[in-house]
Amino acid sequence: MTHYPEAILKLINSLSTLPGIGKKTAERLALHILYAPDHEAAALAGDIIELKASVRLCSSCFALSDNSLCRICTDPIRDPSVICVVENPTDMAAIEKANAFSGLYHILGGALSPIDGIGPKDIRLAELFNRADPKKVTEIILATKTNVEGESTAAYIQDRLKSKGITLTRIASGIPMGGDLQYVDPLTMQKAMEKRYGF
Repeated sequence: MTHYPEAILKLINSLSTLPGIGKKTAERLALHILYAPDHEAAALAGDIIELKASVRLCSSCFALSDNSLCRICTDPIRDPSVICVVENPTDMAAIEKANAFSGLYHILGGALSPIDGIGPKDIRLAELFNRADPKKVTEIILATKTNVEGESTAAYIQDRLKSKGITLTRIASGIPMGGDLQYVDPLTMQKAMEKRYGF
């Protein structure tokens, strides 16, 4: 690979830092970009710059958004009395693809993992507890992953909110233990949301 000019090597190195992109794939992508028409390469570069400049976190649910509040939080058809708690935006996207939920979301930005030094202050639990107003919220669905960290996080939330008088439910059948929500098919996700259970 050392026979390439410095500019190509730099792009290969940059692309190979992306998740799931090894050196060979990065090399193919770099050469594709090199030989692409100038307007396509410029459009790609422009899209990346625009992405970094315009996308932020929703101030309410912490979904990715191009405004202060995301499209889901501002949708008048959504039910604001039901909040579904997920770990990250890809989990929210998986539930949305299944078309099985019509409430709002709360994205934690991770899960509790003492072994990795991630405690309650390292994810958006305080913000969730502030949103958990029994005058406004009737149900909180815990849709964290079904691995050890996700289960621990759900148990922590349940323990903190059980005295608030809000119904707490957990997504149910069809989601395998240790499974990642973003890889669950829409029908399985729909059934899991329909058959959620209470604590």
